Amino acid sequence: MDDSLGSCAAGEPFALQVLDTSMEPEFKKKTIIIIDPEGILRDGCFVMAKLAEDDYIFRQLRIDENNNYSLHALNEGHEVIAIGGREDLVGVIVQQQFGKGRKGRTFYNES
Repeated sequence: MDDSLGSCAAGEPFALQVLDTSMEPEFKKKTIIIIDPEGILRDGCFVMAKLAEDDYIFRQLRIDENNNYSLHALNEGHEVIAIGGREDLVGVIVQQQFGKGRKGRTFYNES
């Protein structure tokens, strides 16, 4: 993400395509996801996190009773990744588009 963007652009939702099968069966490969940088963060929500300078990952966020943050794939065989906290999160997944029309949409994290 480019931190040099103005405050208005920095808070705008954006779309990405799922490139692997780590989040199946909920998010299939090639599905479009909408990420809201200002989405509501809670245990169990789906997030985009920044692991390194150019290394981003899409996972389910888990927050334990000690307020430790970790990222979990839905598909077995992927490591759990501990992160520092909110500062490592880029945004919350609020929608996926997996087909044409309204029937191909799923919304997440609605308040």
